[in-house]
Amino acid sequence: MSNALSVVVDSLPYLLQGSFLTIGIVVSAMLLGLAIGIFMAVGLVYGNRFIKYLLTAYVWIFRGVPVVVLLFLFYYGLFNYLGWNFSAFTAVTIVLGMTTGAYQANIFKGAILSLPRGQFKAAIGLGMSELQAIKSIILPQILRMSIPAWSNEYSIILKDSALAFVIGAPEIMARTQFVASRTYQHLSLYITAGIIYFLLTWAGVIALRKLEKYLRIPGYSHHGNQ
Repeated sequence: MSNALSVVVDSLPYLLQGSFLTIGIVVSAMLLGLAIGIFMAVGLVYGNRFIKYLLTAYVWIFRGVPVVVLLFLFYYGLFNYLGWNFSAFTAVTIVLGMTTGAYQANIFKGAILSLPRGQFKAAIGLGMSELQAIKSIILPQILRMSIPAWSNEYSIILKDSALAFVIGAPEIMARTQFVASRTYQHLSLYITAGIIYFLLTWAGVIALRKLEKYLRIPGYSHHGNQ
Protein backbone atom coordinates (compact mmCIF):
# COMPACT_ATOMS: atom_id res chain seq x y z
CA MET A 1 0.00 0.00 0.00
CA SER A 2 2.77 2.43 0.92
CA ASN A 3 4.61 1.57 -2.29
CA ALA A 4 1.48 2.26 -4.36
CA LEU A 5 0.95 5.60 -2.62
CA SER A 6 4.59 6.53 -3.17
CA VAL A 7 4.32 5.75 -6.89
CA VAL A 8 1.16 7.85 -7.21
CA VAL A 9 2.70 10.82 -5.39
CA ASP A 10 5.90 10.65 -7.42
CA SER A 11 4.10 10.30 -10.75
CA LEU A 12 1.30 12.81 -10.11
CA PRO A 13 3.14 15.83 -11.60
CA TYR A 14 3.88 13.75 -14.71
CA LEU A 15 0.23 12.71 -15.01
CA LEU A 16 -1.00 16.26 -14.47
CA GLN A 17 1.22 17.46 -17.32
CA GLY A 18 -0.87 15.21 -19.53
CA SER A 19 -4.01 16.98 -18.36
CA PHE A 20 -2.90 20.15 -20.15
CA LEU A 21 -2.76 18.24 -23.42
CA THR A 22 -6.13 16.66 -22.66
CA ILE A 23 -7.69 20.07 -21.99
CA GLY A 24 -6.14 21.39 -25.21
CA ILE A 25 -7.61 18.51 -27.19
CA VAL A 26 -11.07 18.91 -25.65
CA VAL A 27 -11.28 22.70 -26.03
CA SER A 28 -9.93 22.64 -29.59
CA ALA A 29 -12.26 19.80 -30.59
CA MET A 30 -15.27 21.51 -29.02
CA LEU A 31 -14.56 24.76 -30.89
CA LEU A 32 -14.02 22.93 -34.17
CA GLY A 33 -17.22 21.00 -33.53
CA LEU A 34 -19.01 24.27 -32.78
CA ALA A 35 -18.09 25.69 -36.19
CA ILE A 36 -19.00 22.44 -37.96
CA GLY A 37 -22.20 22.01 -35.96
CA ILE A 38 -23.52 25.52 -36.65
CA PHE A 39 -22.73 25.26 -40.37
CA MET A 40 -24.41 21.87 -40.60
CA ALA A 41 -27.44 22.88 -38.52
CA VAL A 42 -28.09 25.83 -40.81
CA GLY A 43 -27.75 23.55 -43.83
CA LEU A 44 -30.04 20.91 -42.31
CA VAL A 45 -32.77 23.47 -41.63
CA TYR A 46 -32.44 25.96 -44.49
CA GLY A 47 -30.55 23.99 -47.17
CA ASN A 48 -31.94 22.33 -50.28
CA ARG A 49 -32.73 18.63 -50.47
CA PHE A 50 -29.26 17.63 -51.75
CA ILE A 51 -27.47 19.51 -48.96
CA LYS A 52 -29.77 17.98 -46.35
CA TYR A 53 -29.10 14.45 -47.65
CA LEU A 54 -25.34 15.09 -47.70
CA LEU A 55 -25.24 16.51 -44.18
CA THR A 56 -27.53 13.81 -42.83
CA ALA A 57 -25.15 11.17 -44.22
CA TYR A 58 -22.26 12.92 -42.46
CA VAL A 59 -24.14 12.86 -39.16
CA TRP A 60 -24.99 9.17 -39.51
CA ILE A 61 -21.41 8.21 -40.35
CA PHE A 62 -19.73 10.13 -37.53
CA ARG A 63 -22.35 9.12 -34.99
CA GLY A 64 -22.35 5.49 -36.08
CA VAL A 65 -18.63 4.70 -36.33
CA PRO A 66 -16.66 4.28 -33.05
CA VAL A 67 -14.20 7.08 -32.32
CA VAL A 68 -11.25 4.69 -32.05
CA VAL A 69 -11.99 3.38 -35.56
CA LEU A 70 -12.14 6.95 -36.89
CA LEU A 71 -8.80 7.73 -35.24
CA PHE A 72 -7.10 4.80 -36.95
CA LEU A 73 -8.90 5.50 -40.24
CA PHE A 74 -7.83 9.14 -40.38
CA TYR A 75 -4.41 9.04 -38.69
CA TYR A 76 -2.98 5.87 -40.24
CA GLY A 77 -5.20 5.86 -43.32
CA LEU A 78 -6.48 9.07 -44.87
CA PHE A 79 -3.91 11.53 -43.51
CA ASN A 80 -1.06 9.18 -44.35
CA TYR A 81 -2.45 8.54 -47.85
CA LEU A 82 -2.74 12.28 -48.51
CA GLY A 83 0.77 12.91 -47.17
CA TRP A 84 -0.44 15.09 -44.32
CA ASN A 85 2.04 14.65 -41.48
CA PHE A 86 -0.19 15.77 -38.64
CA SER A 87 0.90 15.35 -35.04
CA ALA A 88 -1.13 13.02 -32.84
CA PHE A 89 -2.58 16.08 -31.08
CA THR A 90 -3.77 17.62 -34.35
CA ALA A 91 -5.17 14.33 -35.65
CA VAL A 92 -7.12 13.67 -32.45
CA THR A 93 -8.45 17.23 -32.42
CA ILE A 94 -9.66 16.96 -36.02
CA VAL A 95 -11.33 13.57 -35.53
CA LEU A 96 -12.99 14.51 -32.24
CA GLY A 97 -13.97 17.89 -33.69
CA MET A 98 -15.64 16.24 -36.69
CA THR A 99 -17.34 13.73 -34.41
CA THR A 100 -18.71 16.25 -31.94
CA GLY A 101 -19.67 18.44 -34.91
CA ALA A 102 -22.14 15.74 -35.95
CA TYR A 103 -23.68 15.72 -32.47
CA GLN A 104 -23.63 19.50 -32.14
CA ALA A 105 -25.37 19.79 -35.51
CA ASN A 106 -28.40 18.05 -34.04
CA ILE A 107 -28.21 20.21 -30.92
CA PHE A 108 -28.23 23.43 -32.94
CA LYS A 109 -30.80 22.08 -35.39
CA GLY A 110 -33.17 21.38 -32.51
CA ALA A 111 -32.56 24.87 -31.12
CA ILE A 112 -33.31 26.47 -34.50
CA LEU A 113 -36.52 24.47 -34.92
CA SER A 114 -37.66 25.47 -31.42
CA LEU A 115 -37.61 29.16 -32.37
CA PRO A 116 -40.81 30.80 -33.66
CA ARG A 117 -40.75 30.61 -37.47
CA GLY A 118 -42.04 34.16 -37.62
CA GLN A 119 -38.70 35.57 -36.43
CA PHE A 120 -36.87 34.50 -39.57
CA LYS A 121 -39.70 35.63 -41.84
CA ALA A 122 -39.93 38.99 -40.08
CA ALA A 123 -36.18 39.55 -40.49
CA ILE A 124 -36.46 38.82 -44.22
CA GLY A 125 -39.46 41.14 -44.40
CA LEU A 126 -37.39 43.94 -42.85
CA GLY A 127 -34.92 43.69 -45.70
CA MET A 128 -32.30 41.37 -44.22
CA SER A 129 -30.73 38.72 -46.38
CA GLU A 130 -31.07 35.11 -45.22
CA LEU A 131 -27.43 35.14 -44.10
CA GLN A 132 -27.93 38.37 -42.13
CA ALA A 133 -31.07 36.97 -40.48
CA ILE A 134 -29.28 33.79 -39.46
CA LYS A 135 -26.24 35.67 -38.17
CA SER A 136 -28.07 38.44 -36.31
CA ILE A 137 -31.33 36.80 -35.19
CA ILE A 138 -30.95 33.03 -35.11
CA LEU A 139 -27.36 32.38 -33.98
CA PRO A 140 -27.33 34.53 -30.80
CA GLN A 141 -30.41 32.69 -29.54
CA ILE A 142 -29.40 29.13 -30.37
CA LEU A 143 -25.95 29.59 -28.83
CA ARG A 144 -27.54 30.59 -25.53
CA MET A 145 -30.10 27.79 -25.72
CA SER A 146 -27.51 25.11 -26.49
CA ILE A 147 -25.16 25.62 -23.54
CA PRO A 148 -26.86 22.95 -21.34
CA ALA A 149 -26.44 20.38 -24.12
CA TRP A 150 -22.88 21.62 -24.59
CA SER A 151 -22.15 20.58 -21.00
CA ASN A 152 -23.08 17.01 -21.87
CA GLU A 153 -21.06 17.12 -25.06
CA TYR A 154 -18.04 18.42 -23.15
CA SER A 155 -18.22 15.42 -20.81
CA ILE A 156 -18.45 13.02 -23.76
CA ILE A 157 -15.51 14.56 -25.63
CA LEU A 158 -13.39 14.59 -22.47
CA LYS A 159 -13.95 10.86 -22.04
CA ASP A 160 -13.35 10.19 -25.74
CA SER A 161 -10.07 12.10 -25.54
CA ALA A 162 -8.68 9.20 -23.49
CA LEU A 163 -8.57 7.25 -26.76
CA ALA A 164 -5.85 9.60 -28.00
CA PHE A 165 -3.24 7.34 -26.43
CA VAL A 166 -3.83 4.71 -29.14
CA ILE A 167 -2.06 6.95 -31.68
CA GLY A 168 0.63 8.17 -29.29
CA ALA A 169 -0.69 11.46 -27.92
CA PRO A 170 0.97 11.90 -24.48
CA GLU A 171 -2.21 12.81 -22.61
CA ILE A 172 -3.42 11.53 -19.23
CA MET A 173 -4.18 7.97 -20.28
CA ALA A 174 -0.94 7.50 -22.21
CA ARG A 175 1.14 8.78 -19.32
CA THR A 176 -0.76 6.60 -16.84
CA GLN A 177 -0.18 3.53 -18.96
CA PHE A 178 3.50 4.41 -19.33
CA VAL A 179 4.04 4.67 -15.56
CA ALA A 180 1.90 1.60 -14.80
CA SER A 181 3.86 -0.56 -17.24
CA ARG A 182 7.06 0.27 -15.38
CA THR A 183 5.89 0.25 -11.77
CA TYR A 184 3.16 -2.42 -12.00
CA GLN A 185 0.93 -0.24 -9.79
CA HIS A 186 -1.93 -0.42 -12.27
CA LEU A 187 -4.86 -0.16 -9.86
CA SER A 188 -3.69 2.90 -7.93
CA LEU A 189 -2.53 4.72 -11.07
CA TYR A 190 -5.71 4.12 -13.04
CA ILE A 191 -7.78 5.19 -10.04
CA THR A 192 -5.71 8.38 -9.97
CA ALA A 193 -6.31 8.91 -13.69
CA GLY A 194 -10.04 8.40 -13.14
CA ILE A 195 -10.04 11.03 -10.40
CA ILE A 196 -8.25 13.50 -12.69
CA TYR A 197 -10.82 12.92 -15.44
CA PHE A 198 -13.65 13.33 -12.93
CA LEU A 199 -12.25 16.63 -11.67
CA LEU A 200 -11.79 17.92 -15.23
CA THR A 201 -15.38 16.94 -16.05
CA TRP A 202 -16.72 18.58 -12.89
CA ALA A 203 -14.77 21.81 -13.46
CA GLY A 204 -15.85 22.06 -17.10
CA VAL A 205 -19.52 21.46 -16.37
CA ILE A 206 -19.48 24.03 -13.55
CA ALA A 207 -17.82 26.58 -15.86
CA LEU A 208 -20.43 26.01 -18.58
CA ARG A 209 -23.27 26.34 -16.06
CA LYS A 210 -21.85 29.67 -14.91
CA LEU A 211 -21.61 30.74 -18.56
CA GLU A 212 -25.24 29.74 -19.07
CA LYS A 213 -26.34 31.85 -16.10
CA TYR A 214 -24.22 34.77 -17.28
CA LEU A 215 -25.73 34.72 -20.78
CA ARG A 216 -29.29 34.02 -19.65
CA ILE A 217 -31.79 36.72 -20.57
CA PRO A 218 -34.16 37.40 -17.62
CA GLY A 219 -37.73 36.43 -18.46
CA TYR A 220 -36.72 34.71 -21.70
CA SER A 221 -37.51 31.04 -22.25
CA HIS A 222 -37.41 29.51 -25.69
CA HIS A 223 -39.96 26.93 -24.55
CA GLY A 224 -42.39 29.67 -23.79
CA ASN A 225 -41.87 31.35 -27.14
CA GLN A 226 -42.73 28.39 -29.31
